[in-house]
Amino acid sequence: MVKAGVADNALLEAVSEMAQGLVDAELGGHVVKKRVALPGRGKRGGARTIVATNHGRCWFFLYGFAKNERADIDKNELEALQQVAAELIGFDDHRLAIALAAGEIMEVCRDHDQT
Repeated sequence: MVKAGVADNALLEAVSEMAQGLVDAELGGHVVKKRVALPGRGKRGGARTIVATNHGRCWFFLYGFAKNERADIDKNELEALQQVAAELIGFDDHRLAIALAAGEIMEVCRDHDQT
């Protein structure tokens, strides 16, 4: 998402919308697709994100791509992302802390506040 220029606040806004049930597609296996606005282009011309979620406290942005880069993900990619999603959704607080400390995942916080 950094490469595409998506700001943390845009990701947080996407999470807020998804928590309200506003997803673009339920792909199964704890995976959803959500459009995210890019600076100056809005959602329509923005990025597509693939998100792992339990529709609760965890939202993991697994993959993002600009609409003009590709149309969608294929079946094999979806299966791999569903496997990753199942693992991430199963993390407890301790495992999340380990993954964060190891740099395996990054936490997105409003205004880069790590609280």
